[in-house]
Amino acid sequence: MDADRGAGTVTSTDVTDVLVVGAGPTGLVLACDLARRGIAVRIVDRSPAPPRTSRAKGPNPRSLEILDDLGVAEAVLAAGSAPLPMLKYRDRAPVAQADPWAGSAPSPDAAYDRAWLVAQWRLEEILRTRLAGYGVRVELGREVVGLTQSPDAPAEAEAEAEAEDGPEADAEASRVVVTFAEDRRGEEAALRARYVVGCDGAHSSVRKLLGIGFEGTTQEDQVMVCGDVELADDALDRGLWHQWFDEDGAVMLCPIPGTRTGWWFQAGPERDGRGRPLAPTADGFRRLLAHHTGLPGQALTRAELLSTYRVNVRMADRFRAGRVFLAGDAAHVHAIAGGLGMNTGIQDAFNLGWKLGEVLAGRADPGLLDTYEEERLPVAARTLDLTSERLRATLEAIRRPGGGLDSAITADTTGLGVGYRWSSLAADRTRLDASTHPDASSHPDAHTHPDRTHPATVTDPTGVPHPNAVTDPTGAPLTADEGPQAGDRAPDAPCRDAATGAGTRLHRVFAGPRTTVLGFGPGSAAVLDEVAATYGGTGVRTCRVYAADEDRGENRAGEQSRELGEEQSADRREGRTGAEVGPPGCAVIDAEGHAAAAYGTGASARAQASAGGAASGARTGTIVVVRPDHHVGLRVPADDARSVREYLRRLHGTGHSAARPPERSSERSPGRFPDMVDAVHKG
Repeated sequence: MDADRGAGTVTSTDVTDVLVVGAGPTGLVLACDLARRGIAVRIVDRSPAPPRTSRAKGPNPRSLEILDDLGVAEAVLAAGSAPLPMLKYRDRAPVAQADPWAGSAPSPDAAYDRAWLVAQWRLEEILRTRLAGYGVRVELGREVVGLTQSPDAPAEAEAEAEAEDGPEADAEASRVVVTFAEDRRGEEAALRARYVVGCDGAHSSVRKLLGIGFEGTTQEDQVMVCGDVELADDALDRGLWHQWFDEDGAVMLCPIPGTRTGWWFQAGPERDGRGRPLAPTADGFRRLLAHHTGLPGQALTRAELLSTYRVNVRMADRFRAGRVFLAGDAAHVHAIAGGLGMNTGIQDAFNLGWKLGEVLAGRADPGLLDTYEEERLPVAARTLDLTSERLRATLEAIRRPGGGLDSAITADTTGLGVGYRWSSLAADRTRLDASTHPDASSHPDAHTHPDRTHPATVTDPTGVPHPNAVTDPTGAPLTADEGPQAGDRAPDAPCRDAATGAGTRLHRVFAGPRTTVLGFGPGSAAVLDEVAATYGGTGVRTCRVYAADEDRGENRAGEQSRELGEEQSADRREGRTGAEVGPPGCAVIDAEGHAAAAYGTGASARAQASAGGAASGARTGTIVVVRPDHHVGLRVPADDARSVREYLRRLHGTGHSAARPPERSSERSPGRFPDMVDAVHKG
């Protein structure tokens, strides 16, 4: 990728797989995920310099898991700090101290138990560096002013055109023509992209060019001024997040990690004689500081990145229009309480990236892309409700002495409970092939889009089951003790590498642009061997999970485990793309039983052995298919190879035996999702 492309005109013959518009955390995460898959991606931003903002204070636990998968979590942790205890004041006097994370700790199924404080601009620097390792650089000063989608051509006609006229003939078909503002020479710049993703914020040009509505409310009376400031040395204890809440306003000061004197400044605004909020200024910040804290105004020595924040609660009517998608603030904006804005965008990107990758690689049908809106729109709607509720709780709390921002933090704001049980990708046996199982009743909600206004009436995206919750293939509802349901976040678990004995975790096994097929119990070996033979090196890896006392014999996956660990370490160090072939499988030892407990397989194995006696021992086991975004796609008994086979076809085609060329056809081509497409709202 040419680092200087942003300085000149892009000719109309340029074609890329994906154009990402907007280089904030959402766009950068998406670009990194696509680049490591070997997808041709370009990322542009209208700002002439890397954009900086002073609002998001860092990733929550779920986003940290995503950043870990991308290989940047260690850098993010090093650049930031753990969240600080909060000291609350009233009338300049301290009245209470709270540490909302005091009772939390990492658990076997979640290595990250709390959000992490890091400046958004620093997080973006880390992601840009990672992206540059793949040869992709942000193209600055590129403003999108036009989007034109050509009608999708039938696959047969497109193939004939390419055969007759060469690859260039394909440039006009099934593409988005993106026009940029005129460059310095007065020439119009344009390029063609197979897909475009608007990650360009609440005022998204992409969303406006698509004509997609952005309904919601703006609370003009709920206003806050923000900025990055510097305070004199020793003005305040940098081990605390200081919060002054008074009858006539508030000031909040949180130390910026990685700086000696930098602080995040948030406050109720100054107002004019008619009660209207005034624009933020450095002198205004000094007056607010002196009024609420008692510190001299001159203790604030510098102020930058000043902005005014008004509570906006809005969501796009749809997250897709043809070959153009919306993600992050371009698709939804929330109340600031709970810190979920940036985090929801990062999680949008992680959901969309692997789906674009599989379609563009030619392994999955374009219908897979419909599941992005199907899954993420209800999550966004639920997040709007959650953050609005947390804001109400916080505003109520700060009316009383001792109340503070700790009221905004709950288990829901970690992101670890978000799942997609309603999704057509959350497979149980009845959904895998309804046409060949006429007696099977499909999920009652499989053919209706979740209610975007009240998503919790269909299912709670935090993973709480509703009355029509997905059941296991035997028809029995899965309880919490029996492990995650299809659609849930796949739990982590500490374990040991079977070949080396070194400590590792299941999320490290999942890391990288691949689906993972976990096999528990002796009966899983045959399915894992079949999957490895069919898909090895094409986006699917297998992992045999051995119990501590289980005979490991000469399992082939165990012998490959050392290679996999070496490959993953090299990937993380060198930024190698996902297009490179890695070993098809690995094996780990569940030394302390945490994996079996997290996935409910210990109870399942005992039940099977009890029901069938010793004769059933060779057949016992469970297969869990974990999607590239760490969500469970399928959980079935180990003897149900057919369900595993059919589910992997949805995500990755038929493997080595019938690889398709990279995606060039239209969304009208026949798909492998006959039971999915009808379930998606078409706008």
